[in-house]
Amino acid sequence: METRKKTARPALSVVSPCFNEEESLPELYRRVSAACREQVGDDYEIVLVDDGSSDASRTIIRDLAETDPHVVGVFLSRNYGHQIALTSGLHICRGDRTLIIDADLQDPPELLGDMIRLMDAGADVVYGKRTARQGESRFKRFSAGAFYRLLNRVIDIDIPTDTGDFRLMSRRSLDELNRMPEQHRFIRGMVSWLGFRQVPLEYVREKRFAGETKYPLRKMIHFAIDAIAGFSIVPLRLSVFLGLFCALIGAVFLVYTIHGYLVGNTIQGWTTTMTAVLVLGGGQLLMLGVIGEYLGRLYMQSKNRPLYIIQDIVRSDPDDPATAEKDSGRKSARARGKGVRKSAMLSGSH
Repeated sequence: METRKKTARPALSVVSPCFNEEESLPELYRRVSAACREQVGDDYEIVLVDDGSSDASRTIIRDLAETDPHVVGVFLSRNYGHQIALTSGLHICRGDRTLIIDADLQDPPELLGDMIRLMDAGADVVYGKRTARQGESRFKRFSAGAFYRLLNRVIDIDIPTDTGDFRLMSRRSLDELNRMPEQHRFIRGMVSWLGFRQVPLEYVREKRFAGETKYPLRKMIHFAIDAIAGFSIVPLRLSVFLGLFCALIGAVFLVYTIHGYLVGNTIQGWTTTMTAVLVLGGGQLLMLGVIGEYLGRLYMQSKNRPLYIIQDIVRSDPDDPATAEKDSGRKSARARGKGVRKSAMLSGSH
């Protein structure tokens, strides 16, 4: 393909959050670079976000950024989690179109061409829809399927089932996404909320290239809570019905207690009393827990903290307008980092 003239805004950005992916990063870089060159020539950038890795991922990303002008290395100050790391990369990327892809290579970057063709036909978002999930346990497949079907029953927007964050976004859809200030982020749901024209691209999800999953059961549960609490108030409504149910049970026991008093059977009843206390107390605690979950999110959002803090940004491209200070690459990176931190603070203060 003919190489396009390089501009301040590349034709394509690729954003990949990375956490302890030292085994996958070289292959990710090779395959993503090849896919980008095939589609847009030399007019692309690859934004690799290190989410506080404890292995050699930081070193690998830094080396790639210092040797390849297409690579931007973003180093967060600590581990913020996948969704926040991805958010930081989406704030920084400059492309007319942006491909989101995980570093584990379960989502093939070679599908970029098909995604671009669908976007050329008028789509604002092209998302990958999994027809099969290789290398995943039955429990993982079942729980993922059940989660998305449950989620679509309790929210007002349609989040496609069997999808992840793997997608290609237009500049206008990404700009609108970047305006959303949520602290607890469920990006695939936020993208669905945007509207615009969104079309699926079916594919078979591959096995993880190397390493272990970064989403154990504990993180999956937290992720599910973020998704439901971020897009639905149905749990609050359910707590109302649960309260009515417990009140009904309490009323039944009240009638039983009055009846026992009237007939003189007032000695027995310890079991009944304890049952009523446990049922009503358990229902109240559950309702308080649901309310507390929503209240806690309001509390964290009210703090207006930045979504993330960037420790360093590394890029070797001397033509990058954001790295105008050529005498010191590290100094330029720090200058860019300050700008991004300001952007992050603003995005979390709306």
